[in-house]
Amino acid sequence: MSLIRSSRALRSFKTCSRCSITSQPRQIPSLTRIPIRSSSTVTPTSIKPYIPKSGPKAHHGPRAKITHDVKDLSTDLEGQKVVIAGWLFSQRRASENLHFFTLRSSTSSVQLVSRLKEPSQDIMSWPLESVVLVEGTVRGRKQKAKNGSSPVDEIEIELSGVTLLNPAEAVLPFYPNRPEVANEDLRAQHRYLDLRRADLAENLKVRSKVAHIIRNYLHDKDFTEVETPVLLNSSPEGAREFLVPTRSPTSTGLPAFYALPQSPQQPKQLLIASGAIPRYYQLARCFRDEDGRKDRQPEFTQIDLEMAFVDASAPPPTKDGMRSTWNIGGSQIREVIEGLVKKIWKDIKGVNLEGWFRVMPYDVAMDVYGSDKPDTRFEMYTLPIGYYPTLSDASLDKVLLDQSPSTIEYLISPAAQAQALNIRSLAQSSQFIDYVKITNDNIYTWQNDSVLTAPIGLEQDRTLPAGVKVGDVVWVSRRKKVAEGGWTHLGRLRVQIMELSVAKGLMTLPSEPHFLWITQFPLFTMADEDKAHLSKGRYASTHHPFTAPMFEDMNDLKNGKVDGVRGQHYDLVLNGQEIGGGSVRIHDVDLQEWVMKEVLQLDEQEIGRFDHLLKALRCGAPPHGGIALGFDRLIAILCGAKSIREVIAFPKSGTGIDPVFKSPSISSNDVLAEYGLTSLNKEKIEEVEGQKKDVEDDETSSP
Repeated sequence: MSLIRSSRALRSFKTCSRCSITSQPRQIPSLTRIPIRSSSTVTPTSIKPYIPKSGPKAHHGPRAKITHDVKDLSTDLEGQKVVIAGWLFSQRRASENLHFFTLRSSTSSVQLVSRLKEPSQDIMSWPLESVVLVEGTVRGRKQKAKNGSSPVDEIEIELSGVTLLNPAEAVLPFYPNRPEVANEDLRAQHRYLDLRRADLAENLKVRSKVAHIIRNYLHDKDFTEVETPVLLNSSPEGAREFLVPTRSPTSTGLPAFYALPQSPQQPKQLLIASGAIPRYYQLARCFRDEDGRKDRQPEFTQIDLEMAFVDASAPPPTKDGMRSTWNIGGSQIREVIEGLVKKIWKDIKGVNLEGWFRVMPYDVAMDVYGSDKPDTRFEMYTLPIGYYPTLSDASLDKVLLDQSPSTIEYLISPAAQAQALNIRSLAQSSQFIDYVKITNDNIYTWQNDSVLTAPIGLEQDRTLPAGVKVGDVVWVSRRKKVAEGGWTHLGRLRVQIMELSVAKGLMTLPSEPHFLWITQFPLFTMADEDKAHLSKGRYASTHHPFTAPMFEDMNDLKNGKVDGVRGQHYDLVLNGQEIGGGSVRIHDVDLQEWVMKEVLQLDEQEIGRFDHLLKALRCGAPPHGGIALGFDRLIAILCGAKSIREVIAFPKSGTGIDPVFKSPSISSNDVLAEYGLTSLNKEKIEEVEGQKKDVEDDETSSP
């Protein structure tokens, strides 16, 4: 209790009637504040008096209360006095007694009309992007704003007063919301200024709305939101991690590190194993030390969820004998996610997504589209040569009986498309691709004109209509017969041709979203470049080591025939972009340990990092499964953004650098020593530290 409050309490205190002491309030001597002297003998440095710079000054003190947001203004308020605030966007002098200005808020803009000489002169002298408070009367506009479509475009504000709350610099690095957009590097360095652009501001609002929809939807489906740790232990599976050093060394004296989570995979499985949370979700922050792309950056957000008691195999046939195309377990996950996505599209885009999303096995996607995340908005197919429609029976038998591990795939570009594309340039983009131009002479013999197909000795049946037309281009490439990885060479070319065709106006993609589930991935792979540094030539899990095998392939797995084993892994693809992935998990601890030890060949130390999960499975974990959707990618698609950086408030650059906060940065030798670390280049750090000190000294000594 403070001294003042104690004094008041004592003054109001009265004794009871049986006490001999008078009941009058006790008089307390006045209290005086005793200055507290610092135990330090250091004399504080002198403080220079504040001397404001010349030019417009920021406002301090009382001001009119804001009554409306700019977006809420309309003709319904005509004749009423309002107080609004925002940024000064434009200035125009029509005459000595008439000036026009534009005030912009974070949501809209409005025209200001001033017939007052003094305020007009002041506003004309203020830098653009200054923050101002405007008092005035709503008037209907005689002429509507150009391209205006909202109620605020039908009115203007006749000024009666204006206050400069905070002036901007006379010259800014760039001016947002101008037709000429500054280059990306400059905008990234001044992101706080770039965020004033209407498009970016709207993207962040959409992001917030979608997050709200997600939370409400999953809450209504009995999911519980749980925050999981950000500081975890390093995992021997997955992409590269970020390590966080600690000041507490191990018993051996070696430095100890946390690892930032690539996903909350293990914590959420522990939550389900606990039995306390049968349905978990979280908008989870995740971290991966990977090279940046338009749909990837070092830190990102996932819509993460997990469910107990999901199916472990395909749903049973319906009463009329119909079987689902979803031939794996986890159908409950599918139902929840499709319902969530349909809710988002309805509330944000006003689009009803009817029916179930398509389902396609991985090997079909690779055979037909050359990708495990195919864009199905356009018809262009990459097919094994055995599917060529006019192969003779003898040639078809030759292809089918071929025991080699590879095959030839082909892709056809129609004549109209081929004439508009630079075929030679496209062919040079990959050394693994060959092409043949179709003429009258080779329409049935083109296969003999390619270095890839000629050695096979294929023939076409000339009694059948030709599979190509004059002017077409046939692309061919070799790939493994059993598909692996995420792309074939022609799969990448297919997307490249589509993008060029769209840019040249040769192709128009449909506006409606094309959702697609890809299932039955190989359970293990050696073709994932992101995991090569950890697997070191061993098998790696295509999804992660906790993914359950398909029930039909369980015997092959247990017998060590892992190449053909399919996992209960499912990816959700939208317009050729993977926006989420998940799986049914292994809940059998013996099978989980065997997979880690025998298939993935993890050593005892690596397996020990999963000891907590294995112990949880031993305690009676229910069958479970989950999924994580890329929140940033989803928002980027909803907003029509070219990169996820356009829907993140403060994104990293393509090289992982934060241009605003200047991270990552080096630490001094003294700081590193606290964590038991030392630099491999001490001289360089000392040089940089010296340069920093010189700059600081210059700034201190400058007037």
